[in-house]
Amino acid sequence: MRQPSLIARRVAAASVGLVVAAGAAACGPEDNDAKGAGGDSTPHKGGTLTVLNSQPQSDFDPARLYTSGGGNVPSLVFRTLTTRNRENGAAGAKVVPDLATDTGRPNKDATVWTYTLKKGLKYEDGTPITSADIKYGIERSFAPELSGGAPYLRDWLTGAAKYQGPYKDKKGLAAIETPDARTIVFHLNKPEGEFPYLATQTQFAPVPQAKDKGTKYEEHPVSSGPYRVVRNDNDGEHVLLERNPHWSGDDERKAYPDTIDVRSGLDSSVINQRLSSSQGADAAAVTTDTNLGPAELARVSGDKKLADRVGTGHFGYTNYIAFNPKVKPFDNPKVRQAIAYAVDRSSVINAAGGSALAEPATTFLPDQKSFGYTPYDPFPAGKSGNPAKAKELLKEAGYKKGLTVTLTHSNSKDFETSPEIATALQDALKKAGITVKLQGLEDNDYRDKIHSVKTEPGFFLAHWGADWPSGGPFLAPIFDGRQIVKDGANFNTGLLNDTSVNDEIDAINKLTDLNAAATRWGALDKKIGEQALTVPLFHPVYKRLYGSDVKNIVISDWTGVLDISQVAVK
Repeated sequence: MRQPSLIARRVAAASVGLVVAAGAAACGPEDNDAKGAGGDSTPHKGGTLTVLNSQPQSDFDPARLYTSGGGNVPSLVFRTLTTRNRENGAAGAKVVPDLATDTGRPNKDATVWTYTLKKGLKYEDGTPITSADIKYGIERSFAPELSGGAPYLRDWLTGAAKYQGPYKDKKGLAAIETPDARTIVFHLNKPEGEFPYLATQTQFAPVPQAKDKGTKYEEHPVSSGPYRVVRNDNDGEHVLLERNPHWSGDDERKAYPDTIDVRSGLDSSVINQRLSSSQGADAAAVTTDTNLGPAELARVSGDKKLADRVGTGHFGYTNYIAFNPKVKPFDNPKVRQAIAYAVDRSSVINAAGGSALAEPATTFLPDQKSFGYTPYDPFPAGKSGNPAKAKELLKEAGYKKGLTVTLTHSNSKDFETSPEIATALQDALKKAGITVKLQGLEDNDYRDKIHSVKTEPGFFLAHWGADWPSGGPFLAPIFDGRQIVKDGANFNTGLLNDTSVNDEIDAINKLTDLNAAATRWGALDKKIGEQALTVPLFHPVYKRLYGSDVKNIVISDWTGVLDISQVAVK
């Protein structure tokens, strides 16, 4: 994750836009079975599923997307070496084979990964999928004109840092070998035990070189999945998918509907109204990026039939206070600790929409096993804060009469960094003798300010979401000192460069036992948390409606988005 500007697009745009509105998460309907309206709960093939989204499915090219981008729509067309397990909740946070026969075979130190493709795989036109196609698909993702996807490969692959893609460099990447049509080998410049997670990214989708049209490939990408693109209007505002007759060898995607009709660019209130009414084609509709707001949720909760059509979930996402210890008075740990004790999480939760939409957080890692979640609270202050303890620490820090600080936040109405959250913190800290002045900025100005080492304020609101369900992409970008970017978008908000932390990150990355790695990530989270470089506030909860004729709801802890590949319609 050494290209934070690209990560920002995913975490700040996709995570804020798609994750907050869109959601993230985990457990399907309240009874968590595979039912829809009507008496028969058994999913059947056929029909048309409509997807109603606010964000357009733009840049429909595997080089420019994340696997979870656009609410799983891309994964209906682009298969990858591995994929997420298509099950509810925690079971859905596991990585499983997709085009490959297994999740990868590492050498002793996890610097070489080998995959074998399943037999008989074909594109939508019936031609065979080969390892060379996967290599080419990855290589074209390095082309500057196709930027926007996951940046890890440039860092992880040996000799890839300056590669500019196959349009400029015909030699290709020597770090990727294809000894035969079904075998592909990756050579990494450092151990990466989580490579199977990375192999779920859409950059690992096969692209036949003969069909590559550069930036125009998105208009008709060649399908390796259960559906093919038959229409793509206005850069993703209307995408129509129909069955790929040559799709086979897929144990994960159910692909029940005959047609997927994706309609985007809609107002969120319109989407929720249409799903609520479920009239005509909207009865067989879902959304993958529009959450219910507090007022809408209150109305829905009072109607049992509507409440039964709400999917609930939790994604790997944390909203937190960030400190810059280079800025006074936040260079004093006791000041940071005092603020941690003074925070009233109950008022923050209310400002975020209430307990149905937000859960209090005392750990930076989300409350999910796959991340390595280890319960801890280094500054226990109860639900409503401990102003007395905060005053005591301020006195020890030399601020017996209290102090005045400025809290920077976005004026955006997303509930993560909103004025409402900032005001709740202002009120809580006042009880501890801390006067908080609020600096609200327009969203672009806010992002520019907090992600620049030169302009980063001392005290601000921030958030982070993971690219896959592990502690690695959650902790490393925020706390690895080697990822501090001095002349670009920086996400190490505490400017932490602790050798022991960096070394532990390297040690965990060598582990191919993901359960053992998770335990270590949890322990590292606790160690870092004790330094009070951040104050975790809450993890969002997502509530999304679906149509009355929709069956087989699956929402995993990996994406938190209703999985279209599992849905059936009546």
